Amino acid sequence: MTVVPRSGAPVFLPEKLLVAGKVVPPFPARRAPLPVTAPVELQRIAGRGWPAAEQEPLGEWTLRASAGFTRRANSVQALGDPGLPLPEALAAVRAWYAARGLPAYVEVISPGSPAALVAELDRLGAGYAPTLVRTAPLAGLSRAGAGTTGVPPTGGRGRVRLARTADDGWLSVYRRVGDDPAVEEAARQVLHGGPSVWFATVPGAPGQPPLAIGRCVIEGDWACFGAIEVQPYARRAGLATAVMAVLASRAAEEGASGGYLQVEAENAGAIALYDGLGFTTSHTYHYALLPQG
Repeated sequence: MTVVPRSGAPVFLPEKLLVAGKVVPPFPARRAPLPVTAPVELQRIAGRGWPAAEQEPLGEWTLRASAGFTRRANSVQALGDPGLPLPEALAAVRAWYAARGLPAYVEVISPGSPAALVAELDRLGAGYAPTLVRTAPLAGLSRAGAGTTGVPPTGGRGRVRLARTADDGWLSVYRRVGDDPAVEEAARQVLHGGPSVWFATVPGAPGQPPLAIGRCVIEGDWACFGAIEVQPYARRAGLATAVMAVLASRAAEEGASGGYLQVEAENAGAIALYDGLGFTTSHTYHYALLPQG
C-alpha cells in the first residue's frame, strides 16, 4: 500500500496494517488572481507540456516532429531569432519536414509573432488554421460541478481516478490515436512528456472502457488541460466538468493558480463548455501551412 502525502516522498506500508480508510476530498484551490504571463511565454510553457518526440533547434526556433501526431507536436515553434534570414529559415523548415514526410506548419502567435514573419508567410501563400488559448483561475474551476443534475452531490468528482500514466483503457477513449504503430508510439511519448503530468479517468462498468478521460500537465503557476473526452452515451452528465475539477485540484496542490487550454476556433461545443467554466481567451495562434515546392 502506498500513501502519498501532500508533501514529501511516498510512504510504502504493508496492507495488513490498514485498519480503516476513507475518501479524501480534493484539495480546495486557494483563491488567487490569474498569473500574469505574456502570450509568447505561455506558448513556451505549452510547448514544454506537449514535448515532441523529436526536437531540433533552428537558432531560437524549435523544429518539432512526432510521426504526424497532432499539429502542435509537428510544427515549428517560431519564437525568437532563427539565425537566418526569414526566407532561408522557412526554406530550412520546409526541407526538414519534407525529409520526414510531414507537412510544414509554422506556429504564429497573435499577438506575439513578428510582423515580418507574418508578412513572409503571407508572401509564400501559407494557409492558416486558428486555435484559441483560453485561461481561467484554478480556484473556481476546482469547485466546478458540485450538485450538477444527474450526478452525485460531489458533481461526479468522487468517481474520477488519477494516475501518472495513460493505460490502454484511457488510450481507447482518446480519439487522436489511430492504428498506425509509429503514431501510437509517438503519442505515448508526447502524452507522458512534460514537467508533471496527470491522467484522469472515470471508470465504466466492469469490462467496459472508461466513461471519460482527461490530461493535465503542471509547470509553476500554470496547469494545462487537454484530452478531455466523454463517451457519447455518457455525455450531459457533468463528467467533463468533474474531470477538470479534479485535475484542477491536483494542480492546486502542486502550487498552480491558473489553468489554460487550447481549442480550435471552430469547436463551438468545447468553447461553450469552457465558457461555462470561466475560461476567457488570452490570445490566438495559427498553424501556418507552408506550400510545397
